[in-house]
Amino acid sequence: MTGLVYKSTGSFYKIKLENGSFVDCKLSGKFRIQDINSTNPICVGDQVLVDLNESSGNVIKELFERKNYVVRKSVKLSKQFHIIASNINLCFLIVTPKNPETSTMFIDRFLASTVSYGIDTLILFNKIDNYDLKSKEIVKNLEEIYTSAGYKTISVSGKKKINIDILKSIMIGNTCVFSGHSGVGKSTLINSLDSDLNIKTSPISDSNLTGQHTTTFSQMYDLEFGSKIIDTPGIKGFGLYNVNKHELKDYFKEFLNINSCKFNNCTHNHEPDCEIKKSVDNGLISRSRYNNYISMLLEIENSFR
Repeated sequence: MTGLVYKSTGSFYKIKLENGSFVDCKLSGKFRIQDINSTNPICVGDQVLVDLNESSGNVIKELFERKNYVVRKSVKLSKQFHIIASNINLCFLIVTPKNPETSTMFIDRFLASTVSYGIDTLILFNKIDNYDLKSKEIVKNLEEIYTSAGYKTISVSGKKKINIDILKSIMIGNTCVFSGHSGVGKSTLINSLDSDLNIKTSPISDSNLTGQHTTTFSQMYDLEFGSKIIDTPGIKGFGLYNVNKHELKDYFKEFLNINSCKFNNCTHNHEPDCEIKKSVDNGLISRSRYNNYISMLLEIENSFR
């Protein structure tokens, strides 16, 4: 029987079968011997074929082709990657200006990755009920950067339920994923979307003003207004996976509007007559976006030396 993966712990999987019932499953042995670099060959959002057996246990026998997925590589030297979720219609990157602070480098790494897999991403500035003047100025600057780059942004508060109706209207009929640093309020935000949910939340750590990991495994929820949402564990760092230096520029959407560089294979770094560099100097492209692009480009180049 076919089913959809709703929860993955690494040792067992909660599957919603085509008849609407939920079962716990383990992996067939073949998944453990395949040459897979992923730390998790099965992830939340996967469509799978399940062999139901009351005596020996239910087993996932086959993984159907994914239409897309959100993947991250460790920012360290590991060659493995981790699939956060698959078969997604819309991704929400949750950003906060402090406690914890979300850097533009983290945002740009995440956006480059989702663009590379054809996943639309919307930026949510969360906890707006708790912004001081400095936080408001930071968010205003980020809104200018990312709307100019072609991204939609919404300011919300899961705690005070500000702009939640706007968020719901965008989510209806879609399978969505919420992602971001630990402590940005993913679980609180999801709870505000559906009164039937009661996902565990924790306060910010007093010692380092960062989030505590309340979501330890990705999990999907059916929402009352006709959407599916995948809650994911908080991410500290986000490394790009399987991107070469000539592809990276294609994952910065605002670069695609400018295609008149002198060289067709221009990396927008050291080449002369680069229209991207001119656009940065003229204020048409964000300097922070460009600087982060160069940092990622150099990281990719150094990884092949």
